[in-house]
Amino acid sequence: MKSKYYFLSNGIKIPCIGFGTWQITNSEVVFDAVTSALKTGYRHIDTAAIYRNEESIGDAIAASGISRTDVFVTSKVWNKCRGYDMTMQAFERTLSKLKLEYLDLYLIHWPANELQYENWNELNLDTWRALAHLYKNGVVKCIGVSNFKPHHLKSLLDTEIVPMVNQIEYHPGHNNDETVNFCRQNNIRIEAWSPLGSGRVLENELLVRMAEKYNKSTAQICIRWCLQNGVLPLPKSVNKNRIVDNLNVFDFDISDDDMKLIDGMNPCGFSGFDPDNVDF
Repeated sequence: MKSKYYFLSNGIKIPCIGFGTWQITNSEVVFDAVTSALKTGYRHIDTAAIYRNEESIGDAIAASGISRTDVFVTSKVWNKCRGYDMTMQAFERTLSKLKLEYLDLYLIHWPANELQYENWNELNLDTWRALAHLYKNGVVKCIGVSNFKPHHLKSLLDTEIVPMVNQIEYHPGHNNDETVNFCRQNNIRIEAWSPLGSGRVLENELLVRMAEKYNKSTAQICIRWCLQNGVLPLPKSVNKNRIVDNLNVFDFDISDDDMKLIDGMNPCGFSGFDPDNVDF
C-alpha cells in the first residue's frame, strides 16, 4: 500500500502510521520526541492516561504550530476508571492535560476480564456507553477499544455504535490471528502496539535477512509488514534517526512470498500480557 491513510468505519481518515509514546515518561524526553515526530511528518500521536505523559504531549502539539485538524490524537481510559461516571471524569482530565477541545480517538485501554470481575461484561458495556455518549456529543471523533479479544468484543457489537478500532499487541512472531480475523469481519481497524516487539524481534534471523535483502532496517521491515497486512503500526522511539526511519517505509514493498515467510514465523517477542489474565 502506498496511501498514507486508512479510513475507519465512520468515514474518518486516520494516518496509517502513529507515533507511540508508551514507556516515555520524562517530560522533556516526551516533549522532544513528539516534537521530532511532528517535524518528521507524523500526524498521528498515541497516548493514554496511564502513560502519564499527556501534558507534555499537549505542550508539544501546541508548540508545533501545526493546525489541530491536521494532528490525529488518541488517548485511552485506564482500568481503574471503568464504568460510565468514572470514564466521563477520566476523559475530562485527559482533555485538560492535552489542552485540547476534542480527541480524535478514545479507547478503553483493557477489557475488564473474568479473572477480576464476575460482571466483567456489564462493566465493559457501561464503560462503552460513556465512550458512545462522548462520540455522539462530538468531543471524540472516533471510539474503540484496546486489547479486546473476540469474546470481549461480541456484546459491544450489539450496541448502537460498534468499535471503530481495536489496538492490540501485533508484530512478527505474534500475529494474533483470531482477534485480527474477527475484527476484519466486523470492519474494526486493527492498530499494532509494540509493532517491533518492544525491540525483542529486531535480531530475528529471518527479519535480519529481509532487512539486508530490501536494504532497510529490521524495524522498517516490521512496520511495512504491518501496513501490507492492513494493520496500523504505532512505533515508538526517542532516537531522532529512528523516528525518521520508522516513517520511511513507503518506497518499497515486501514480496508476497516474503510476507508469507514473516506471517509464518515461530512465536517470538510476545510481551506476556494476555487480556484474559492480566490483574491490573
